[in-house]
Amino acid sequence: MDSKEYMPIWRKKSILIGSPTNILAAITAFIPVLYLCIRYNCWPNPKFVLEAWGMLLISFGAFYVVEPVSYYAALGMSGTYLSFLSGNIGNMRVPCAALAQDVTKSEPGTIQAEVVSTMAICGSIITNLIATTAAAFVGAAVVTVLPAVVSEGLKSYASAAIFGATLGNFGIKNPKLALIGLAIPICCKAVGGLPAWLIILLSVFGTVIFSRIFYVMDKKKAQAA
Repeated sequence: MDSKEYMPIWRKKSILIGSPTNILAAITAFIPVLYLCIRYNCWPNPKFVLEAWGMLLISFGAFYVVEPVSYYAALGMSGTYLSFLSGNIGNMRVPCAALAQDVTKSEPGTIQAEVVSTMAICGSIITNLIATTAAAFVGAAVVTVLPAVVSEGLKSYASAAIFGATLGNFGIKNPKLALIGLAIPICCKAVGGLPAWLIILLSVFGTVIFSRIFYVMDKKKAQAA
């Protein structure tokens, strides 16, 4: 059985395990709240709950569509389930999966890339768990002794540095697409008045559209040659 024949089996098993696991995690997340409400009889007004949910939907609803689409190429199917279950997707899971695929020269969409990204994400989850536990004990103490300029820099630019490194990793492989990915949000920001969620949508799907255009153009050139 070659990789193309095994891919549907891999995806089917990933869905079989990943979907109920993520749904179970979403359901169990309500247990602490339900416990407090039942234990102390402090049920919130449904009106306030819906208002709070509506505010969150307006602020972060776009990410329900954007993140799975934009991260899927690097994470793969099983990696997507693992990442959304464990968190720290953009600043931890995607860079680890992308670097692992780059080192092993795995082509996205293949069974090798799926296995490699899954192993990298599992390793990052274990490492992250250990580091987070250690940081909970010593992190706050370390930050307090750092100079103010260093601690402020860590808070303000750590995520940007990680995303920049990830962009550079992919941009080397496809500079034209990297420029498009930078140009779209810059143009949207220059226009002004656009909400953040709309800029994210335009940037992600705009880059996907241009990627498809470049792919078709390169395919036609290869056929003509």
